[in-house]
Amino acid sequence: MKPILKIKIVVDAAMSVSMLLLMAYGLVGEAAHEWIGMGMFALSVVHHVLNRRWIQAVPRGRYTPLRIVQTALAGLIFLCMVGSMISGIVLSRHVFAFLPRHGGYELAGKLHILCAFWGFVLMSLHLGMHWNMLLTMARKHLRPNQICTWVLRIAGYSFAAYGAVAFIRRDVGLYLLLKSHFLFFDYSEPLIAFLLDYLAVMGLFVAVGFLLLHVIKPARSAE
Repeated sequence: MKPILKIKIVVDAAMSVSMLLLMAYGLVGEAAHEWIGMGMFALSVVHHVLNRRWIQAVPRGRYTPLRIVQTALAGLIFLCMVGSMISGIVLSRHVFAFLPRHGGYELAGKLHILCAFWGFVLMSLHLGMHWNMLLTMARKHLRPNQICTWVLRIAGYSFAAYGAVAFIRRDVGLYLLLKSHFLFFDYSEPLIAFLLDYLAVMGLFVAVGFLLLHVIKPARSAE
């Protein structure tokens, strides 16, 4: 495996962990949330630098259905990241506490929730649409047999199915539609339980992205 590819995998894995921790805002604390958010932003910058060739190629070439979807996803994720950062700076009480206060907290709070939850979903879809690459690397290095492959496949889809349950139980849909302007946490809940539920929700949208990839691919090959 090339060193640059290893770095990309480490950066993307760190972004996934940071994203999960950011969703646990009420359980990790305000200060930690803000610093993790800064780390997430820094990782996002590194991610874009590492993938600058893809970005430079956006205006060029022919757009297939798959490329249209992937480019749209990347653009929406970028908007969510920018929206989260700007609203986070306005709401900051720790990292950017030195900045003057000008109001606009209610609007910033709504924008922060909207960008955070849509960013979480869109990043998970984006990961799912690149899952084939991870599977290919895993097969090359682990060489699993057919039984192992089916066991892992069933476990993965079962975890994604639980993600659908967690999606409903955690009211994620309400935040995506901004029907709730405040995040509610059970502060007696162990952090690991919260993270496992959101990891399952992530798994749900990774599976959706993976399946979407296989729906779009035939459309590409048929052209």
